[in-house]
Formats: sequence, C-alpha cells, structure tokens
Amino acid sequence: MQVRKGNRNIGVRSAVVAIMLGLAVCGASPASAEDGTGLSNQVFFRGGAAGMNSNRSGEVFTDVYRNGGRSNDSTAGYYVGGGLDLLMHKDFLGLKGMSLLGEVGVEFKRWNSNTVAQAVPTVAGVAAGTNKVQMTMLTVDIAPKLKFMEGSKFRPWVIPVGLDFHVISPPSNQSQYLDIGVQFGAGFEYNFWGPLNLGVDARYHLASNQTNTVNSYGTAGAYLGILY
Repeated sequence: MQVRKGNRNIGVRSAVVAIMLGLAVCGASPASAEDGTGLSNQVFFRGGAAGMNSNRSGEVFTDVYRNGGRSNDSTAGYYVGGGLDLLMHKDFLGLKGMSLLGEVGVEFKRWNSNTVAQAVPTVAGVAAGTNKVQMTMLTVDIAPKLKFMEGSKFRPWVIPVGLDFHVISPPSNQSQYLDIGVQFGAGFEYNFWGPLNLGVDARYHLASNQTNTVNSYGTAGAYLGILY
C-alpha cells in the first residue's frame, strides 16, 4: 500500500508538471508555411511490445481472487496506436536544428490474458463461470516532443514529459477505471522515401494509480510516419 501511495503521489506531481508544460506549448505561436515549415507535421501509426510493472491477478474482475487456482498474472503484451506530430517551433530556444512539436496520440494495449473465473457468473452461482478475461488498457496522451537535426533524413527525438489519460479494463475492485499519469520517451526516425518515415521509439508511462491498481508500464516498438 505504501508503494502504491508513493507512486500515486509521484504520478500526480509529474502530471501537474506535464499540464504546466502543455499549457506553455499551447500558448506558443504555431509555425507556418511562411516560416519554411514544409513537410514537418506528421501522422504516425505505432505498434510493438508492452510490459506492466505489476500484474493485476488476485482482483475481483480479473480472476475472482484467483478462484480455482486460475489467475491473470501476466505482465507482458502488445500495443497498437497512432497520433499526430504538430510543429510548433523550429530552432526552439535558439538551438539550431531542434524543433518543438506537440504530440497527440492514442494507444491500445492488450496484456496476455488467461481463462479464469468470471466475476458475475461466479457471484451469481452459475455453473462453469470460466472464460478468457481480456486484460486491456487505452491511453490518450498530449506531449511536447523535441526533434533534433532539422533538415536531415535521420532525426532523433525525446519526450521530456507528457500527460497521459488511462482507461483500464476490467475495472479495479472498487469498480474504478480512469487514471492519469505521465510518460517519458525517446526514439529516432528516418525519411526513407518522399513523405514516409520509419521510426523506433521506447516509452515509460508512470501512472498515478487512482484506480488503486498499479497501472505503470513500458513500451518499445516501431512506427510509420506520413509527413504533411
């Protein structure tokens, strides 16, 4: 309980920082075509591996407290998602070649799921109340992204801190399913043809655990970007 409370406090403080940074980004004047923006905005589609900090076994809706010895105890899974990179500034803070972009993204995770006791049939006394209970999570994020080496085909980038909104499924023991947190990320992309980029990214998501479950996780994968 102390660990969860500590993680929650860290997540809340980090979320406040992310909100303040996001407001600062929103208050900046967007770059325009007259500024030489060109094809700097991007639509991207992501996918790869995901891993939770802690599994959610032993809960009511995940496996009915490991009823019958069956548990949803995996922490591994996959993610798919997409989003937008919107250019805000070139040569941000006077640093040549560094661009500030705003990322708006959505990401779906499915954690490895097992056939376990189902909460409603078990409580209702229905026979053979077992089935595969899908462990999933949906995240929407808003984050500042710093891209380097403007004008080059190869561009590394970092997300210093971004704001996350999470929906977990199934809900927690208290039937709560909404959470917030922050994310940190880094990666690179390569413009291999025309407006098409191929990239690799890795991210860590620190949740505030307002559902009374441990929702923090990490991801690593690849993405395809389309410049516009």
